Amino acid sequence: MRDAFRVFARQASIILGSTWAFCGAILIIAVWALTGPTFHFSDTWQLIINTGTTIVTFLMVFLIQNTQNRDAKAVHLKLVELMRALQGARNKLVNLEELSDDELKKLEQEFLRVRKKVEKPKEKRSEIESAARR
Repeated sequence: MRDAFRVFARQASIILGSTWAFCGAILIIAVWALTGPTFHFSDTWQLIINTGTTIVTFLMVFLIQNTQNRDAKAVHLKLVELMRALQGARNKLVNLEELSDDELKKLEQEFLRVRKKVEKPKEKRSEIESAARR
């Protein structure tokens, strides 16, 4: 059942994310709008589009979430493989998604400090290079 849903969700995301699906949705809305005068813009006429869009939106939430979960997991696995392949990479970063918000904030501040240290020598080098060109 899991594989069947995975295959269905993947195919649905490909099809429903296409230009043709968007054009089809525009066509449905146009036909609905054009039939308004025929049905005297009745409550039933409005209910049709409201019900249809609610059902489609409800189902699409699950399809989108499934696709995003799979994509995020694939990216995560690729990053883990890169970290494994690189010497000097910190293995503690492998499970970042399991850290608390406070731990993530501390790690972010650590990376900002590292970035500033790396940028300072670059700034000095470019100052020296521009002075040398003058």
